[in-house]
Amino acid sequence: MNQANVVQSTAVRADTFLDDVLDGLSRPNKSLPSKYLYDERGSHLFDQICELDEYYVTRTELAIMQQHATSISRQIDTDVMLVEYGSGSSLKTRVLLDALERPAAYVPVDISEEHLLNTAEQLRLAYSDLKVLPVVADFTQPFTLPDCEPPASHVAFYFPGSTIGNFTPPQAGKLLQQMASMLGQQGGLLIGIDLQKDTDVLHAAYDDREGVTAAFSLNLLTRINRELGGDFDCSRFKHQAIYNSRYHRIEISIVSLEDQVVSIGDHAVEFAAGEAILTEYSHKYTVAGFAKFARQYGFQLHKSWTDPKNYFAVLHLVIE
Repeated sequence: MNQANVVQSTAVRADTFLDDVLDGLSRPNKSLPSKYLYDERGSHLFDQICELDEYYVTRTELAIMQQHATSISRQIDTDVMLVEYGSGSSLKTRVLLDALERPAAYVPVDISEEHLLNTAEQLRLAYSDLKVLPVVADFTQPFTLPDCEPPASHVAFYFPGSTIGNFTPPQAGKLLQQMASMLGQQGGLLIGIDLQKDTDVLHAAYDDREGVTAAFSLNLLTRINRELGGDFDCSRFKHQAIYNSRYHRIEISIVSLEDQVVSIGDHAVEFAAGEAILTEYSHKYTVAGFAKFARQYGFQLHKSWTDPKNYFAVLHLVIE
């Protein structure tokens, strides 16, 4: 891998990670930012989650992309710099890249550097004529887009997987506002949102029988042990996923099974039996509701696509 082709931006530093962990675990209602779930092992576990029978999200979105690829690509238009937020393994992106006409460049943005670089290398091999310009960054913070020669006619952001649902409404609004300011008048946003549905379907998707989602959650404790000198015993914690009908969201937590004290470097953190560490939200929307929400931050719904069960939607938003 040619490291000169990689843009280093706001990647996670150890001191930032430690500050965020200590801050989150010192609060009355303990929490940890979901972005820290995605180290190399976490990213691989999430890829496994996406292949589970219960986890409808990825295969449903992929089916939408495959069925409507031509229509979607027409909205994005030609000579575009396609910037993907949280690129992961870029499975759905390949469908989009295959359909796009003369894309100027593809810019995958991800916080997990090794996973990102592996994905970028695979895409370079698959698309030899395409400029692939990975950016290692925390996309919740402003980052700089790479230079592209010849210049792209415009920029389009791609935010698949309903990752926007991991943010609270104020956080999601801030991110949309940041995207709008980076895009400019000719830009657009292609975004996936998970739709409201039967709670049994949701519970199965976020607490699977094989325990892959539980391993994904608990890997965060393992990461803290490895990178920050923690001594979490994962066998003394469990994964929990509940649906909050008031806020239309899945709430994912790591729950302490007993009274215990955990060390993180020189810091001690007390846990009561049953005390939870909130690690992730997954908000569920309606198309009309999300369109109304996005309009507050400079976006207008241009076109939407969904599946026969109305489980998931892909929206194309443009700057108002």
